[in-house]
Amino acid sequence: MSYELNDKIKNLVPYEPNCGKYNIRLDANECTFGYDNELLNMVNAAINSVEFNRYPDPVCKTLRKSFADFYGIDYKNVTVGNGSDELISILQSAFMKKGDKLLVCTPDFSMYEFYSSISENPCVKYHKDESLNIDVDMLIKKANDEKASMILFSNPCNPTGQGLPKCDAVRLLNSVDSLVILDEAYMDFWDDKNSLIKDVNCYDNLVVLRTASKAVGSAALRLGFAVANKTISRAISAVKSPYNVNSISQAIGTRIYEKREYLLNRTKYIVENTKVLYNELLKISAETDDFKPYPTKTNFVFIKTSFGKELWEYLKSQSIIIRYMGEYLRITTGTAEEIAATISAIKKFISER
Repeated sequence: MSYELNDKIKNLVPYEPNCGKYNIRLDANECTFGYDNELLNMVNAAINSVEFNRYPDPVCKTLRKSFADFYGIDYKNVTVGNGSDELISILQSAFMKKGDKLLVCTPDFSMYEFYSSISENPCVKYHKDESLNIDVDMLIKKANDEKASMILFSNPCNPTGQGLPKCDAVRLLNSVDSLVILDEAYMDFWDDKNSLIKDVNCYDNLVVLRTASKAVGSAALRLGFAVANKTISRAISAVKSPYNVNSISQAIGTRIYEKREYLLNRTKYIVENTKVLYNELLKISAETDDFKPYPTKTNFVFIKTSFGKELWEYLKSQSIIIRYMGEYLRITTGTAEEIAATISAIKKFISER
């Protein structure tokens, strides 16, 4: 007798990010800036405070309070995960029963559909319009027609950079029986007036996700946050692993969220740089056929082009890495110098085609 992998995993390929060495990395939507010296000193002090022989705080109370203070919410509405990916996986596996349907929007973050396949729940798709936006009335109809148990999408969207206004998100919540998961990983770059993070107690079917990996610039810590009413929050806390967030990430994350002014000022700078990146790409599109950058509410720009593979390969040869996605490219905002170098390389490639 011999053991065989089951059908749902036997042909899966492990995720392999581009780990090459590049002078300019604009492929992963990370924050382009590291910690300043003052914050590094705070980080070192936080690490020195960790009792390495003890398990982490299973409820991350101090970190939850720091995060909640940053966003002006009640820490009792917050659950911490080992990155938003863990929380997405938990929500799908625990809040849906066998046979329940997940509704996603496409294009969107690919991991939503992946976790659905692992939990063996049917995944149905709402296809966005030609401008890559969501028609909320059509999404509501799709959810109700399919009797979707859960609706999950990023807002603003990765990879498109588009956003669903708060009024439409509210209409969705009030028009479906589904649990609605709004992944607001990039909301810091848009406008908190479109966020529902402060409104979770008004709904019995809402979870808002946030992350420390983007505007907060702490991707290495793997910190994700689920914000929901106390009933849902208690359920998430009950089904997650008890020691899912390590003590080092908790200690550092707590101190980072205390640096409110520093984080907000850096986010403003990234937003300004994103405007520069988009406007420069728009200039290229005005002079180039088949090159369409989409307006963005995030820290990246999404581009539709048929020569994306060739441009991606050329930029790699210039030690610049961006994200290739078939007929689309995605370019993360970098420093002013990184943007200038990338734009220059794109112009050179196009002029020599």
